[in-house]
Amino acid sequence: MERQVALVTGGTRGLGRAIAERLLEDGYDVAVCGRRLPETPVSVGGREAVAFAADVRDAAAAQALIAQVVDRFGGLSLLVNNAGGSPEADLATSSASLIEKVIALNLLAPLYLCRAAHAALVSAGGSVVNIASISGRRAAPGTVAYGAAKAGLLNATQGLAMEWAPDVRVNVVVVGLVENPEQAEHYGGAAGIARISAMVPMQRMARGSDVAGAVAWLASPQAAYITGAAIEVHGGGEVPAFLALSRSEA
Repeated sequence: MERQVALVTGGTRGLGRAIAERLLEDGYDVAVCGRRLPETPVSVGGREAVAFAADVRDAAAAQALIAQVVDRFGGLSLLVNNAGGSPEADLATSSASLIEKVIALNLLAPLYLCRAAHAALVSAGGSVVNIASISGRRAAPGTVAYGAAKAGLLNATQGLAMEWAPDVRVNVVVVGLVENPEQAEHYGGAAGIARISAMVPMQRMARGSDVAGAVAWLASPQAAYITGAAIEVHGGGEVPAFLALSRSEA
């Protein structure tokens, strides 16, 4: 395809919106989706993404979404599986419904979308970029189902890269702690964000533009030989808490 078309799931706000905006800047025709249409359009420099409403946890809805995008733009060259997330919840007190919804959103939805988009991506010589989380690398209380789903997405990325090469490249961005105004209170406000940032080697949490840059590179010709890779965008990781405690006590 001479025309580059991208679909960013969960692209109407937060991290997904930053990714969609970067792809618009890079000249892609961009489609975004969310369970609801955005209140304000996703646009950059006079170019606007086309928004679709879809619940990608449903296999039929995922299939229909891909069909709509291909019909609207004539093809699909990049699928960014960004939709995800989870409330903090102890597994022992979580409902079965909540566990199923978390796993469906963070693991099943990307698989449904990849399956539905395969033919279009092969035709375009395109690629997939999955958005995973550091929670899939290291366990944490309160996010057991989420972490398990993201760990599954990391494995699925490598498996699909093997299955679909050389026609379609499949990579994943492993996102660390992100400074998001919508989650400021979750981190304890400005003071909490400052304390957390001090534990990251780069001395700050990630911004949406950091993740968007990694996605744009993985989708570009510069990464033409890169598939099955996990690019970690976490500022060097997190300094172990025991080091901070030992130094404070000293």
